[in-house]
Amino acid sequence: MKTARFLADQLRRLDEAGIQTFIIRGNHDALSKITQELVLPAGVKLYRGRAEAVAIERPRGEVPITIHGLSFAKPHAPESLLPGYRPPLADAVNIGLMHTSLAGAPGHDVYAPSNLADLQAHGFDYWALGHIHLRAAHAGSATVVMAGMPQGRDINEAGPKSVSLVTVLDDRSIRVEERLTSIAEFRRVAVDVSGLSEWPDVVAAIGQALRAARTDTRSPHLVARLEIAGATPLAWRMRRDADLLKAEADAAAAGLGDAHVEKLVLGVDNPALTTGDGADPLVELARLVESEVLGTAGYRATLGEWAGQLRGQLPAELRDLLGVDEEAAARLMEALAADGAEDVLARLQADAPPGDVG
Repeated sequence: MKTARFLADQLRRLDEAGIQTFIIRGNHDALSKITQELVLPAGVKLYRGRAEAVAIERPRGEVPITIHGLSFAKPHAPESLLPGYRPPLADAVNIGLMHTSLAGAPGHDVYAPSNLADLQAHGFDYWALGHIHLRAAHAGSATVVMAGMPQGRDINEAGPKSVSLVTVLDDRSIRVEERLTSIAEFRRVAVDVSGLSEWPDVVAAIGQALRAARTDTRSPHLVARLEIAGATPLAWRMRRDADLLKAEADAAAAGLGDAHVEKLVLGVDNPALTTGDGADPLVELARLVESEVLGTAGYRATLGEWAGQLRGQLPAELRDLLGVDEEAAARLMEALAADGAEDVLARLQADAPPGDVG
């Protein structure tokens, strides 16, 4: 309710400033009872489940503008909504609002799928699309813009976020300007530690990568996920002392100002596993785990059973976290098992002298 109340307050501010607002409901809005019960100001037009064309009040002599919209009547819309829209008005600039997955995008379910060519052929001058949280703009007989979102919420919505300022010029042409709005920008920051054998060198590499990412960040704040990779004799120590490494990364980020480290992801390898150095018992154990445990059909079958049991205990909306199909689930479990084996070996190394990183 706090979110809904905040939305209502901001819509009221627009109304008091004489700015009209046009809203269509998408899949989340159609499901939410809270948004359906909101009391909206008089200056807000909320489109329903049947298409409408609303003319904006304009002074005499200025270009007529009509806003077309159609809301989701139900949370799911497996078919295109385009046939439900009214034809363009001949004497007006026609702007269409549509909630659609367009041609689809990785990681997004299909909602009201539409074809770019069909949208441009419908006769409207501009299409304002929503659903995919990644900005995309398409020129043509009609300008089609998926505005994305004003603020990313997690690492899967990385990069700068914005809104679109659309101006209808006197000659009826459309001008679109992207306006940055994100306060915080999520970024995956790669750190290559290949060949580094001293802890201070790793810390320096992290600081350098963060500095470069901070320079490239357009938003006021950087929220970085450090993806540290490479072959280094410090691999197991880095896994063992990941909390200390995170503290070093936090300190480096704090020194840059308005930079924050969300998480460390370690993809480091111990070069001793490939150099033939069998003197270290941990190295030999790692080879045995890889060859006689992780790679065997029996172990993979056991992983599959564990994944199935865990999936059955999860809520329905979370079950895809373990893979959308059997093949994806198998790949995920194998990756988790290999990563877990590295963590176990790192823990076994905890009693080794500080200078012994083999």
